[in-house]
Amino acid sequence: MWPLRGDPWPLRLERRASPSVVMRFASAPLAVLAMIGIGFLALGALGRDPVAAFKVFFVEPFSSIYGIGELLLKATPLMLCALGLAVGYRANIWNIGAEGQFTAGAITGGGVGIYYGAALGIWALPVMCIAGVAGGMAWASIPAFLRARFHTSEIFVSLMLVYIAQLFLSYLVHGPWRDPAGQNFPQSPPLPDNALFTPLIDGARVNAGFLVALLLAGLSWWFGTATAAGFRMRVGGLAPAAAAYAGISERANIWLALMIGGGAAGLAGIFEIAGPIGLLQPVISPGYGFAAIIVAFVGRLHPVGIVLASLLMSALYLGGESAQVELQLPSSVSGIFQAALLFFMLAAELFIQFRLRRLRQ
Repeated sequence: MWPLRGDPWPLRLERRASPSVVMRFASAPLAVLAMIGIGFLALGALGRDPVAAFKVFFVEPFSSIYGIGELLLKATPLMLCALGLAVGYRANIWNIGAEGQFTAGAITGGGVGIYYGAALGIWALPVMCIAGVAGGMAWASIPAFLRARFHTSEIFVSLMLVYIAQLFLSYLVHGPWRDPAGQNFPQSPPLPDNALFTPLIDGARVNAGFLVALLLAGLSWWFGTATAAGFRMRVGGLAPAAAAYAGISERANIWLALMIGGGAAGLAGIFEIAGPIGLLQPVISPGYGFAAIIVAFVGRLHPVGIVLASLLMSALYLGGESAQVELQLPSSVSGIFQAALLFFMLAAELFIQFRLRRLRQ
């Protein structure tokens, strides 16, 4: 078979008669393998032995109980944020601001814990979680209102609100919430002991947040498959014209999707500050809200896939930290892995609906 005369590229994309079942299941493993290949090339270009570097990335961080606990600890906020985002993405509602909603939830719930935690006693953590969910939902309500009322892009609004939330947190810990006993560091007073989650495992820092994230993964599956609201959101995402004809409210879908996403991200913020951090500081997230977008797509917007993808992304975070210490590599190396994973995942998704065909003369 030969290309058309004068055609420098003999291959063309051709739509499949039906989606490929093989590629539907193979796309994520292929993307991971391609990411590993890019990682080998990048590490080699940096003058490191790729095999030894991958051992530092993916073996050494998990060779102890503490390392496994860190894997589950970092997977918790990724899982919670991605589960909330996936609900909206299935309905074509693109919340990109989970990082800001994460920060807003940490501010509201953390404020309750710092100033009222001791008085609340055993109710401190439940009230903080409720406040964190409410804070995340309140922050997500801004793009929800603007999209539902004025058809404003929720992508840009939610993204810009990330930086407003982060700047507001910085203002609080540098100003009115600054710890007078903090030796001039920009941080809030520490949370009282009754407002902190205790570790699930001796010798590790993972807490009840991981179990809550697994529970919410099950609830997310149930919501998407067994409820009328989940069905309406799926129809709104797959066939907007049919949804409108059937009387399904687009505004209701917008509000529900963004409230779920914001609430899940706000809850993740509480588990972070009431767990490993223990107070508010200018930076409380290494980018969990943005990485959760990758997790949602690598997990194919399915709760089980998101659980597995969050563990993979957590491993990349831990591997990057280990590589910084042992190999003196820059922190951006883990960003290369994350970006490559998303790139190859999106590329592999293309071949579910399309295939390459060689042109005949």
